[in-house]
Amino acid sequence: MKLAVFSTQPYDRTYLTQAIEAHNTSNPPTPLEPHFHALPLSPATTHLAAACPAICVFVNDDVSAPILTALHAAGVRLILLRCAGFNNVDIPTATALGVRVARMSAYSPESVAEFALALTLTLNRKTHRAFNRVREGNFALAGLEGFRMYGATVGLLGTGKIGLCAARIFKGFGCRVLGYDLFPTERFTELGGEYASLEEVLRVSDIVSLHCPLIDAGTRHIINAETLAMMKPGAMLVNTSRGGLIDTAAVITALKKKTLGSLAMDVYEMESSLFYVDHSGEILDDDVFGRLMTFPNVLICGHQAFFTKEALQEIADGTCQNFQDWVVGTKSPNVVVEGRAFGS
Repeated sequence: MKLAVFSTQPYDRTYLTQAIEAHNTSNPPTPLEPHFHALPLSPATTHLAAACPAICVFVNDDVSAPILTALHAAGVRLILLRCAGFNNVDIPTATALGVRVARMSAYSPESVAEFALALTLTLNRKTHRAFNRVREGNFALAGLEGFRMYGATVGLLGTGKIGLCAARIFKGFGCRVLGYDLFPTERFTELGGEYASLEEVLRVSDIVSLHCPLIDAGTRHIINAETLAMMKPGAMLVNTSRGGLIDTAAVITALKKKTLGSLAMDVYEMESSLFYVDHSGEILDDDVFGRLMTFPNVLICGHQAFFTKEALQEIADGTCQNFQDWVVGTKSPNVVVEGRAFGS
């Protein structure tokens, strides 16, 4: 069966090819024939899915209603997501068309949580700036002052699989960990976390780390002018989830007013035209992103929190399993029917 794989990077091809070869050996009646495309799924590339009953997409592929309609007309009946988030998919339209959408419910959540910690430590102790200074022969410490993590209060918005991993890590540093989630879990409190209201979490936390999915009616711009005003003055904001959780314009205003102490982002609201591509020889025309890059207390990475060999392997294996579940008609918890405001 043909599978069109969009937004393919070299590492996707490597891991998916290995996983598909293993799948075809174990399931000879339902072999997969991958067709890799470096181009993202968009109105201009839907024709690449012709004669493919299934497609595989990533975080920034466009799976909106018009594209779903075109895909359905071309015979597509299964959409495999190489990610946990599904905010780029019009789920009601997919359901109405009878197109099954299956996501990765989890793939090495520890990898993302560890990266959130890496961003936190780097931004706090300014090791990225120290690295550049030393390479230039500058050993001055002025401007590199940080704060001790031990005893600090960390607020986690979202206590799903990744949020729980983050809670375990920050507790290991001796931090007080607060959580806000519309779907509380006993596991969070067992790890030593404390649930509180959104306002309370923002008011007392020295570090606020986002670990909730992006849902238009629930979490989009959960960090906005109003919630930024609730935050403890000088607090750090970390986002390794989805760029749309943050109202970027409001964050820039808070940084300019110096009410927000610092910002670390591995995701960006308008990242689809920037991330996963080398633009080093170009002039970027995104003025908002350019403004963010002018702040010395802002650290931005290119959506790499998931990027470990363990996660890539789990994504590849999980993609094949989601395909096989569809073939045999297995009910799978990875099938997306409707969104949730928190938890993953």
